Amino acid sequence: MKITGYEVTALNIPEDDPLANMPEEVGRTRPIVILRLKTNDGLEGIGVTFYGGKMTGSLRVAVEELSELTVGEDPLRIEYIIGKLQAGTGDSCGPGGIFTLALSAIDVALWDLRGKFLEQPLWKLLGGHRDRVPTYASGSLRRGLTDDQAQQAAKTLLDKGFREMKTQMALPGNPSPEDELRRIRVVRDVIGPDIKLMCDINQRWRPEQAIDIGSRAEDVGLFWLEDVTTADDYAGLARVTAALNTPIAGGEYLWGIAPFRQMIESRSVDIIMVDIARAGGITPWMKIAGMAEAFNLPIVSHVMPEILVHVVAASPNGLTVEYMPWMLCLYQETPAIENGELILPNKPGLGLDFDETAISCFKA
Repeated sequence: MKITGYEVTALNIPEDDPLANMPEEVGRTRPIVILRLKTNDGLEGIGVTFYGGKMTGSLRVAVEELSELTVGEDPLRIEYIIGKLQAGTGDSCGPGGIFTLALSAIDVALWDLRGKFLEQPLWKLLGGHRDRVPTYASGSLRRGLTDDQAQQAAKTLLDKGFREMKTQMALPGNPSPEDELRRIRVVRDVIGPDIKLMCDINQRWRPEQAIDIGSRAEDVGLFWLEDVTTADDYAGLARVTAALNTPIAGGEYLWGIAPFRQMIESRSVDIIMVDIARAGGITPWMKIAGMAEAFNLPIVSHVMPEILVHVVAASPNGLTVEYMPWMLCLYQETPAIENGELILPNKPGLGLDFDETAISCFKA
């Protein structure tokens, strides 16, 4: 089997909240890039990447140029192809930025092709540790909501069967610690003590703030506090982690594999979170998962649940899947949720097919 061609398309998908239907800025969209790698056997592997922002056009070109380097190669030789792409772009590219974002789409498409060629779902190829995994609702309990809206959204998520959900602190303006705490308390009041509640800070606090507010929040019983300060402040994160009983999660803002070694060796966090696009694809994601497992640390995903359900299910230390529904509209069908868990598909590869009607509507 050989790669014979590719198709790369930039899209603008709606930035809405299909889980709780909370208000969003009218007409706001999220730019992404999709890839189809084609083979002489008639198989097609798909990949998705984003974070290009105003440079999404450049990201599309990067995916095209890297895909061109895969033509004629055996898609089953994933490590060889990734090495070829890294070597072929020179020292000016990577380990972060547009190169890694583009590489991620290709890596994902290669794994999809491998699964389709071997007629096996990806989660089984990667180890098949379990066939269903916990998932948490994300993106609905945003920091911009009023307390009443946050409570309404939390109730909607409960009614939809979610047993885990994530909210945010680091509220707009200049909130006091009590203002921050009120947000997680009003959500906890609605969902009760048995629902797992996470809280994302998105790197907006100093370590001292995180220790202060985090210590006051201990009685809320958060499942984790996420990205409490700058992602590469490993020493600052370690101070927060050591000071709080609440587990600290982090890592989504790191690029590639190497920074995770420093984060893990510094005991900066209790839970490793990996973003597939910034890591560079499924191949590095699984290597980071193995690194975390060696240090007895759980690993969780960031966005793209329809893809990352496979890697979390394959990892013995996989904890839960972030159910961020940003890109679900791209596909004909995505993994089902049952009793707060994602059910792994049995279709080969990713088990995903693009919805061609939607793709046509979203073209940039």
